[in-house]
Parts: sequence; C-alpha cells; structure tokens
Amino acid sequence: MSASNRLLTALPLLAGLFVAGCGDQSSSGEPGADAGPPGPLGLGSEADQAEIEGWDIDIRPDGQGLPEGSGTVREGEQVYEEHCVRCHGAFGTEPDSHVIAGGQDSLGTDEPTLTVGSFWPHATTLFDYTRRAMPFDKPQSLSADELYAVTAYVLHLNDILPMDAELDAESLPEVEMPNADGFIPDPRPDVEPHAVPPSEPAPRVR
Repeated sequence: MSASNRLLTALPLLAGLFVAGCGDQSSSGEPGADAGPPGPLGLGSEADQAEIEGWDIDIRPDGQGLPEGSGTVREGEQVYEEHCVRCHGAFGTEPDSHVIAGGQDSLGTDEPTLTVGSFWPHATTLFDYTRRAMPFDKPQSLSADELYAVTAYVLHLNDILPMDAELDAESLPEVEMPNADGFIPDPRPDVEPHAVPPSEPAPRVR
C-alpha cells in the first residue's frame, strides 16, 4: 500500500476521534464547563507562625520590634573586632574601608561623607540593618546581646555614646542622632506628617 493510500485510510479514523472528543463538551460549547475549579498547583505551602516570625524582624524608628537583650560599648568592641573590623577598619573611618564613622558636619559641603553618625536619622536603623545584613558573610548570625553591643560601639565610634554606655530596647530609641532633623516629611497627601519641614531646603548630596 502506498503512502497516499495509507493516509486516506487513516483519515476516517482521525475524523471519528475528533467527533468523539467534541462529544465530551457540555451543551454550552465550552470544554470542561462542568469540571469545576482547577485543583491546587502543588507549589509552596502555607507559612506557619515560626516562619512568619523569622521574616518579621523589622525595627521601626520608635523601637517597635526590638528584642529583649542588652549590650555595652566595651562588649561591642569585642564583637566589632571579631566580625566587623576586616571590612570597616579599626575605627570605621579608614579611607580604604567601608566608612561608617565620622563625617559630621560634612553634608553641606562639596564632599559629604555619609556615615551612621553624619547621615542616619535613627539609631534603631543601625540595629535593624546590622541584624538583617551583617556580618556580610554570615548575616543574621549575631545574638540580640551582640547586636545591642556592636550598635553601641559603632555609635561610640561616631562620638554619640560614651565608653560606659549600655543599650537595650528602652534606651536605644532614646539615642539622639546628629542628623535627626535633616530629613523632611513625605509630601504625599495620604501620609501623615511627622516633622515640620525646615525653612531652608536641605543641601543636595552628590
């Protein structure tokens, strides 16, 4: 039998299969109209409370979310030397490192230095960022006590806290940052203002 004859023989069979498939449709003409909603895709799972708490670690400017614990500047010096000095230098000011100290009163100059002490408006932000992202090679590995301690030490490097200072969930939000008034409120109408805008525009930071 030639190829053309075999094709002609198969056509009626294919047509019958097509008609049978059409007969499975509902009277509405939509395939699977009576099948109901599709089942779950089987991807992921519902997060339990422990998983949610593992992600919900943000610290707000007023200190909401801070964990229990405490740490001193002297204790923070040890944490800093063990986990931070290789990237930020001995005092946080070395030009060949990631500078995190100094720079006060430089924001209005042609060469502003943005550091924890010169730019950040809230001390709690330092705790929050360190908790999430530091040390660079082992983020979220420090205990609450170590975080309070190294936060205190970095604030000490910026001449914000004395050497005998100690931080906890109550005292950290009370730390006054040098640039706390250097930001203006969000101008969007749906955002409640938290501060009065300065009379003079803030200098542009390059």
